[in-house]
Amino acid sequence: MKRLAIAACLAAVSTTPAFAGEIVRHANPPPAVILNGVSVPADAELLILSGALPDPIVAGKTDSFEAYGDTRTQTISTFGKISASLQKAGYAMKDIVKLTVFVAGDPKLGGKMDFAGFNDGYRMFFGTAENPNLVARSTVQVAGLAGPYFLIEIEAIAAKTKD
Repeated sequence: MKRLAIAACLAAVSTTPAFAGEIVRHANPPPAVILNGVSVPADAELLILSGALPDPIVAGKTDSFEAYGDTRTQTISTFGKISASLQKAGYAMKDIVKLTVFVAGDPKLGGKMDFAGFNDGYRMFFGTAENPNLVARSTVQVAGLAGPYFLIEIEAIAAKTKD
């Protein structure tokens, strides 16, 4: 029975016509800074990046929040690392279609995430003159990240159609 169900699923997928074309970004009404969703054609190439964390802003220090900065500062640092990873793979920030953002609570805000600080950093990379694209995005507060002074971790999915 299990094999029959798997075979039926595979048949449905293989008989579903692949849609080719452009990446379609489904907008939300203003003032939203994220998309409602993205349609990625079957012939698009995807790049899925692992979660990226910020670098310290104080050389040689990794033992405090001051060493990494606030949420906005960590967001900018993390997007800088994502941009570099994308460039190495032949992509750019404009190719990002989906972000998953993990934000730890900031002790200076009573343990609440600094959503405004994250959005300030985000707006430096998306919806700009250099990169007018927005992305589909989820942003969640988490209890903690890989290190005690990280406030941000960001996963990214980029897509581009073949030329």
